[in-house]
Order: sequence, then structure tokens, then C-alpha cells
Amino acid sequence: MNDKVTDKPFGIVVELPANDPLSAPHLLGDKWEGARWFATEEERDKAFDNMLSQPGYYRQGDKPSIRLSKVESS
Repeated sequence: MNDKVTDKPFGIVVELPANDPLSAPHLLGDKWEGARWFATEEERDKAFDNMLSQPGYYRQGDKPSIRLSKVESS
């Protein structure tokens, strides 16, 4: 990921799992990914845990089909 802010070295990369319906070419595509960057490891870890929790607007039992990865800039 090259879009990080240099003063925020701790990130979370968000990707779609293989064969996700949203990865269809007319939707997000198979190369879609996003990143969120944080100034501290603690901020990143708190956000990561929040992103893993059940979103309030999902039906009970439904889960987001995303892959989350913690990253650090070098």
C-alpha cells in the first residue's frame, strides 16, 4: 500500500476473500483493497478489534466478508 500517511505508520489492510460476490468485475473487482492508517499501534489495534465486531446494521448472524490484516510501514 503506497497511500499511507507518513506520520501514521500502523495500518489495517482490508481485502475481499477469494470468490467474494463483490469481487465481480462490474462491482469492486478482484484487485479491490483499502487501508486505514493510525499514529500508534494501540489506536490501530483498538480499531482492528472494533472492525472484527458485529456491525449494528447487519442481521444477527450475518458477518462481513472481508479480510483484515495488521501492517506496519518500514
